[in-house]
Amino acid sequence: MKKLEIQHAVEQFLYQQAELLDAKKWRDWIDLFAAGGIYWMPPDASYTTWDGTPAIFAEDKNLMMVRMGRVLHPDAWSQRPLWETNHVVSNVRLQKISKNGDVEVRSRFHMMELRRDDVRHFAGSYFHELKKTKKGYAIRLQRVDMTNAQAAYDYVLQVWV
Repeated sequence: MKKLEIQHAVEQFLYQQAELLDAKKWRDWIDLFAAGGIYWMPPDASYTTWDGTPAIFAEDKNLMMVRMGRVLHPDAWSQRPLWETNHVVSNVRLQKISKNGDVEVRSRFHMMELRRDDVRHFAGSYFHELKKTKKGYAIRLQRVDMTNAQAAYDYVLQVWV
């Protein structure tokens, strides 16, 4: 594949991920992760490892499934009324393309969350390690560096950014 074709395929993958999150198709979103894939949101961009350090999120597929089950549970009173999100992904830059097709990519995001009568905005950068598979890409690592991670919020993030 040529670099422009890889760029396009990676962009489409990231846009698909955003669409799945906004549609609350969390199982399909979790399925985008490789078997050992990790979703990691450190509290500060200076963190270099998720293992043994504080994190806003540090989840493998099993923990993502637990979160999904908790959020979707009919007795999850904190989730009423349901909320909406809108993810925008941009500035997609390929960092490294391996000979086997694996890709490291950086991008920017903005997420708007509507919950009850409140609108919150989250912004920052993503770093993805994507594994090339027969079906396309699978996420080995999704690192989320939120610009406003240290801001004061009235309630905790319940879903993925």
